[in-house]
Amino acid sequence: MQIGAKIKALRIKKGLTQEELGERTDLTKGFISQLERDLNSPSIETLFSILEVLGTKPKDFFDDTFEDQQVVYTEEDQTSYYDEEKKYEIKWLIPTSNEKEMEPVLLTLEEYGEFKKFEPSLAETFIYVLKGRIRIIIGEETFFASEGNAVYFEASKNHQIFNAHNGITNVLLVATESYL
Repeated sequence: MQIGAKIKALRIKKGLTQEELGERTDLTKGFISQLERDLNSPSIETLFSILEVLGTKPKDFFDDTFEDQQVVYTEEDQTSYYDEEKKYEIKWLIPTSNEKEMEPVLLTLEEYGEFKKFEPSLAETFIYVLKGRIRIIIGEETFFASEGNAVYFEASKNHQIFNAHNGITNVLLVATESYL
């Protein structure tokens, strides 16, 4: 087992620099660098301190099995919510997506349907129109996308999605952060 490589992967996943990890654990950037390259070994106390900052438990860190990670998700794993007033259904395709960096959903908009309005955030949004047509308002601008079109935008302004079709519209929407 390469402890250094696992620590580095966790640090990067957490979005920390070596310097930031060092500051949070009272270690130097140089020590963290050497540790990640397996040039030194931490004491048990130091390792546990690092793992705590990285948000993992020692048992999980030393568990080398891959079986805990679900890769394929079936319809039984999906959950949905229907908003009768705004005439849309949202289906979360991955049950733990709100804990991940991406949140993929299927959005079905009935005729005259509209998805909720979102405030500006650091999120990025990708939409693929599977069926129908949507109108997207981002800030003061309006965009249209039809079946087969892809949409990508940074959510730095207020934004909202509407059905612009005389029937049902289906889109695959993938957003980063806690967008939905």
